[in-house]
Amino acid sequence: MYPLLKQLLEYNSPNLGMLILDVKGNFYKQVLEYAKIYNRLSDVIVIGLNSCVRYNPLDKPNLNASVLANRLKTILELFSPNNSESYWLDKVQEILTESIKLCRLYNNEYVTFTELHNLVNDDNYYKSRINDLRLLFQSGKMSTKDVFNLYSSLNFFENEFKNLDTRTSAILKSEVSRITGIFVSDYDISKVFCPLKQDINFNGFKDVINSGKIVVLNMNISEYKNLSKIIATYLKLDFQSEILSQLSYTSNINPTIFMCDEYHEYANISDADFFAQSRESKCISIVATQSYSSLLNSLKSESAIKVIIQNLVNKLWLRTDDIFTIESAQKQIGREDKIKFSKNISENASETNYNYLTNSLKSKKSNLSESISTHVQTDFTYDTNFFTQNLNTFTCLAFLSDGNKILPPCKINLIPYFKTTNIKEKNNKSSFKII
Repeated sequence: MYPLLKQLLEYNSPNLGMLILDVKGNFYKQVLEYAKIYNRLSDVIVIGLNSCVRYNPLDKPNLNASVLANRLKTILELFSPNNSESYWLDKVQEILTESIKLCRLYNNEYVTFTELHNLVNDDNYYKSRINDLRLLFQSGKMSTKDVFNLYSSLNFFENEFKNLDTRTSAILKSEVSRITGIFVSDYDISKVFCPLKQDINFNGFKDVINSGKIVVLNMNISEYKNLSKIIATYLKLDFQSEILSQLSYTSNINPTIFMCDEYHEYANISDADFFAQSRESKCISIVATQSYSSLLNSLKSESAIKVIIQNLVNKLWLRTDDIFTIESAQKQIGREDKIKFSKNISENASETNYNYLTNSLKSKKSNLSESISTHVQTDFTYDTNFFTQNLNTFTCLAFLSDGNKILPPCKINLIPYFKTTNIKEKNNKSSFKII
């Protein structure tokens, strides 16, 4: 990933915006190093608990409440990969939708995870906010749209949510808390991702795309597992939404980059739709994963994986023992006619006697004959042994396109980024060479 990042920054387009998801918490250092070399350090925005960036994922006043709630449902699905009962997730989305509508009414259109958590889990807090809205309604300052949203939210909470049995209500509250609880229980997390409205200094990706900023999420997933998935998924959904919406309001589309190592940690089904539609929006997606089985373990949908894979035109397969990955690669590369050889040796004798002492046959006047035959058989171009045994460290099988046509698959030798300083750069500083 590092050589690709270096080449993109070396391209040095002032309008080349990027979103980089750093799963391990060390990629951002290399981004800063390369950005400094190519004078783009001022374009880098690092989002993390130790940065000065303040970002509220829910501060989207122009986004419909149901769309915002659906994004949170998508995040919740990452935490519930084995949940086959859609009722709970659909109900949580409905609760979040109505909570967002209420919060916007009493909080001047500003929504945070903290507010949603308190509205759903704290009855006293909910009642105090309803009293505030009652006074606002009586003052006559509400628009017709606000009155409609207030009525629909109250109708849901008072006539449906509050009348659920204790067990069902507790389950739904716990599902909501899986997303919101971490922002309430940790001060540093709340400070960064639930700031005051005036403290926000990163408002989303519209300016990033137009001005060529480089957004990097620096959050080690092993240290902040749930938080990392929430913020990474939300950044990705926000980025994807902004990329695709460009087509409706402008014809001057700037190219963008999405990069993610250990992609299976942040993959979701919506990526399949994005990869299928993002080419017209000039978005280049560069992702790396351990295996296709890792994606299957995250998405639980083989059809979604197939859509994602077939929309990633250029592929590099390193050595793997994963049969699912190998079989998918073999099918994509295709078959070819291979010559198969068979050899047969036979012995004939006119006189054969049995020796009872040695318990063996003894032949006289024998002769040997040998036959060799060949036939053509259609087989995979690269067999399983090629992927499991013939690909050494820093070598891979490449399936690449030059933009007009697909190049013949070939084995290439990768040059590690930490060795490039000791190798004389040739052919425009290419990071690989064909064997």
